[in-house]
Amino acid sequence: MGASYTEYISLIQLSRRDSEIVVVSICVSLLLFEPNSDLGQNPRQLNEVCKFCKQLGVDAVFAPTRVEFYGQEQTLALDKSQNLITQVVLPITMTSVLWAQLQPEYFQNLATVFIKLLNIVQPANVYVSQKNAQELAIIRRLVADLNLPVKILACPIAREEYGLACSSSNEHLTESQQAQAQIIYKSLRRAQKLFQAGEQDRRVLIEAIKSELTLARELEVEYIELVNPSTLIPIVQIEESGLLVVTVRLGSVVLTDNILLLNRKPIVAIDGPAGAGKSTVTRQVAKALGLMYLDTGAMYRAVAWRVQQARIELTDQPAIAELVSQSQIYLADDEITHTGVRVWIDGEEVTKAIRSPEVTAKVSAIAAVPAVRQELVKQQQKWGVKGGIVVEGRDIGTKVFPDAELKIFLTASVQERARRRLQDFKAQKLPSMSLEQLEQEIQQRDFTDSTRAVSPLQKADDAIEIETDELNIAEVTERIVSLYHQRLYTSIKV
Repeated sequence: MGASYTEYISLIQLSRRDSEIVVVSICVSLLLFEPNSDLGQNPRQLNEVCKFCKQLGVDAVFAPTRVEFYGQEQTLALDKSQNLITQVVLPITMTSVLWAQLQPEYFQNLATVFIKLLNIVQPANVYVSQKNAQELAIIRRLVADLNLPVKILACPIAREEYGLACSSSNEHLTESQQAQAQIIYKSLRRAQKLFQAGEQDRRVLIEAIKSELTLARELEVEYIELVNPSTLIPIVQIEESGLLVVTVRLGSVVLTDNILLLNRKPIVAIDGPAGAGKSTVTRQVAKALGLMYLDTGAMYRAVAWRVQQARIELTDQPAIAELVSQSQIYLADDEITHTGVRVWIDGEEVTKAIRSPEVTAKVSAIAAVPAVRQELVKQQQKWGVKGGIVVEGRDIGTKVFPDAELKIFLTASVQERARRRLQDFKAQKLPSMSLEQLEQEIQQRDFTDSTRAVSPLQKADDAIEIETDELNIAEVTERIVSLYHQRLYTSIKV
């Protein structure tokens, strides 16, 4: 819409990473601007925008004229300041709060424009900045209500170096106003720290923002509100999540910002077949996000090792059930090598022992024992009560944490997984077998894992599949971290 593209760079980059074809729409609609608004300050500089998009790898720019977009009849209606013939109807509770107080018809018109764009372009994914939180919530409600075949992906807010949310409006601020504008995000962060310390009351959080904003002498508050992120209904106490929204005026410029407050830290569930790189990637993701790594595979391996040591036959399920019910499993980060977790069972460290070929050959059979899975799932779910964990396994997203904020399904070809397993054995100086034998073992394990009666290996309906044959660990990790930041917002259900 203007000469500043900083706020769109991250959206395009995320789209480019996830999609085969990327389209950027440039559609400055008169429907979305009030008379005497800043539309005139945001001209479409089409040539410059196209060059900018080309540099970022965009495949197509969609920039229809008014007649092309609305048709001749409706364009004439717009010229006469009349409403469009067809309008999309949205809940009044979503279109009468926050920004709608300043522009009452804005979101009804936005919905109409958005539906037209979807029908013309028919995208698989639409990327929206969390900065436009009200727009995001309304669009997601619209897509859900109309059963539209498109995913709405929220992206982190792009910010200036001094914290202000990026916007084309920022260019109209004087140096003095830019300095004062920094306090907007600072005030939200102050409220966030109070929330993280245990404060959940609307009045206290909003007062904290107000007291911070008073330090900027030219700043006029339009509204400060705490709302449900998906319904936009004001709330007085944060139970699961809350959206703090601040909109202020500096001279003739209106600036808005927000911050999402979650009572439970997000859970990342990473599933997939053996040898797809889950353990290594999960460790790296947990480290990058500052979350806890819960190695469920190590828990099952520990039980398999314990069964082996006790010389219990795999067919003796009652004996295995009794053993696991009495066993104590403890996990801790390896603070020396930082390459994984250390594992203890019944007070004995088994970190290396559980990676032997003998244990590996027994894991699937042990995991298929109902009593083993029931006991270990209980232990895993206790870790997840407060969230903030990254977990990997075979059925984490389908059975253990079906409400995880982000679900990933890592996979790779049998040949690639066998090659990786062979390298692991050599690196650990463990007895190995031929590549062909490893391939046969992996194929058999895939079959066993996917056909077992209890919690078979399955891809969750809402999981994102990542094929890792041509990707290194860093690339897979980077993609999951990026998806995590997106799902931090999109995981809230309509």
